[in-house]
Amino acid sequence: MAFHAEFKNISGEDTYPLSQVVYRGSDGSLLEVSHNRSAWKSRSPSEWKDLFQSRRSSFAPADLSGVWSKRELVLPELPIEDIITLQEGWSPLFNAQKLAKEMNLKSLHVKLCGNSHTGSFKDLGMTVLVSQVNHLIKNKVPIKAVACASTGDTSAALSAYCARAGIPSIVFLPAGKISVAQLVQPIANGSIVLALDTDFDGCMKIVQEVTADKSIYLANSMNSLRIEGQKTISYELCHELGWTLPDTIIIPGGNLGNVSALAKGIDDLLALGIIEKKPRIIVAQAENANPFYLAYKNNFSQLEAVQAKKTLASAIQIGNPVSYPKAEAAIKKYNGVVEQVSEQELADAAHRADKIGLYCCPHTGVALGALFKLCEKGVISKEESVVVVSTAHGLKFSEFKAGYHEQKLEGISPKYANAIHYLPANAEAVRNVLMNA
Repeated sequence: MAFHAEFKNISGEDTYPLSQVVYRGSDGSLLEVSHNRSAWKSRSPSEWKDLFQSRRSSFAPADLSGVWSKRELVLPELPIEDIITLQEGWSPLFNAQKLAKEMNLKSLHVKLCGNSHTGSFKDLGMTVLVSQVNHLIKNKVPIKAVACASTGDTSAALSAYCARAGIPSIVFLPAGKISVAQLVQPIANGSIVLALDTDFDGCMKIVQEVTADKSIYLANSMNSLRIEGQKTISYELCHELGWTLPDTIIIPGGNLGNVSALAKGIDDLLALGIIEKKPRIIVAQAENANPFYLAYKNNFSQLEAVQAKKTLASAIQIGNPVSYPKAEAAIKKYNGVVEQVSEQELADAAHRADKIGLYCCPHTGVALGALFKLCEKGVISKEESVVVVSTAHGLKFSEFKAGYHEQKLEGISPKYANAIHYLPANAEAVRNVLMNA
């Protein structure tokens, strides 16, 4: 049987070819990329493992990508020459055993998805979306540009991949609500940058209106092509841990495409027969932007959008997450938990982890803060193996890092601050400090 993929309504039976510009089903529900999984059985689990392992040591352009090295499971019919890649994926799995020992936890790793071309896990999804758009344009589909609403990382990824492909890009950003590093990335890559006097949810509303004209392609995570790239985080984790998954995976959640992708990747591994045991998925949210947490506490009776308050974890400052239905399904399927953390908790958690050699963005701080809380509550037991998904590189949030150590973050009492010693230029002053260090 042939490898094949198409769009499918998550709440119905209607399907659409990947060549069609479509984001929702006939009833308004989200779509997913549905694969002919029967064809996957043409290889045994050991044969899939051998294939992926062989590509890990290959220098072929597609194999150098953690996404496209799994191309049969992503977009199997996309011509390899149409792939737009910046060697995304294959990100390190940081051994955080020193931190695990502090918490009396069996094992802890941090998946460093921010060690990527634009500094975040969004590269994984954007390579798939832009590659498909590149293929459509080559086949005379009249797409003039690709657009997204963003809190920073999505816009950086879109602009870089579109620049690589030679496709115009448009980004809608909430004015004054993203870091300088995030703002300058799409500017540098030549995007049309629109800073709107609203929040992310307002930008999301407008970009959906603008992309109703199908000549402008929508790149947000409600477009299920993004999920196909991001799901490869699960494949990589499994590969790096010796073809197994940990007991628990913790991931920060904003628009909730990431948890949806994580679950879809685990679904695939189960279907391939590579794993048999399901891990538990935990979503961590900032207390100031916590609609998914509130829905979870209310047994998912309904999602009530909130007006997201300002949070240090700016990339997840989202009050009305588009991928909520998929994320709800993921939590239910994988025995999940949703936790929230305060601004103080996320800031301290990020910098506590830095003490063992990490350099955590605030969103990773949210996930780590949830880990610390759930260990204290006994929700995560000392017998568990845990992986925290780090979604962005700390260098994109240098203001957050510097502000913490300089004790300039409003409302934060930095427990792990490491002050600079300003001294006169003489050895005696230096010795005095070192003696008391």
